Amino acid sequence: MGVEDFKARARTAWAAGDFPRIARETVSDVGPAIVDAVGIRTGAKVLDVAAGSGATSIPAALAGGDVVASDLTPELLEAGRHAAIAAQVAIPWVEADAEALPFADASFDVVLSTFGAMFAPRHRVVADELLRVTRPGGTIALTTWTPAGFVGQMFMTMAPYAPALPDGASPPILWGDEDHVRALLGDGVTELAFERRIQHVTRFASPDELVDYYRAHLGPMIATFHALEPDPSRAAELDAELRKLAERTRVDGEWTFEYLQIIARRA
Repeated sequence: MGVEDFKARARTAWAAGDFPRIARETVSDVGPAIVDAVGIRTGAKVLDVAAGSGATSIPAALAGGDVVASDLTPELLEAGRHAAIAAQVAIPWVEADAEALPFADASFDVVLSTFGAMFAPRHRVVADELLRVTRPGGTIALTTWTPAGFVGQMFMTMAPYAPALPDGASPPILWGDEDHVRALLGDGVTELAFERRIQHVTRFASPDELVDYYRAHLGPMIATFHALEPDPSRAAELDAELRKLAERTRVDGEWTFEYLQIIARRA
């Protein structure tokens, strides 16, 4: 499978579920937190890459930023448009590939991505694009799932059951490794700060409820199980692994969704 085929499958997968609901119900604090950490000023030109349904774009606009939201999946952009109208903010929603952003060099003061750009297949290409569209002295701020947290482990559990990555692609979870990010951004930044943060999730009454929720609403998981329909034994094996993961990572009735907050200054 080539890179473009992979992206087409990814677009379909993210549209298959209800990611806006997941963002709203499990990680709603993350967007406002990174907007606060960056300190977006009134009138700052802001790009949200792989913006999904606007969980970060909208808080950035409410903080006074002149925000453009971009994403590969039109269905998520449409959900974002409706959410922005409800929040009474004006945001352009642009269908765009994180590996080929349709914006001029150095055109944004702040470039954001929360759990988005990390899923594009070629990390070096994505990092180069993030650097390219950020003005010198501007800010790049990302959040990425870590291998240690529940969500990172969930994606790693699914990976062997999903189609192989195309040549030149890297696993998304590598964006949760500080050394990997340092290597990607390299001399393109003059400052680079990492903070490991925890989203405490208590909404699920049991491990089974958590797995059932993601099976019903997370597009990549829906797509993975759909691809396994011709092999019910493999599907059952994946389901059992996910339930074991949910069981062993539950502590005192909650799950810790660990993520890496990355804030860099463009050289």
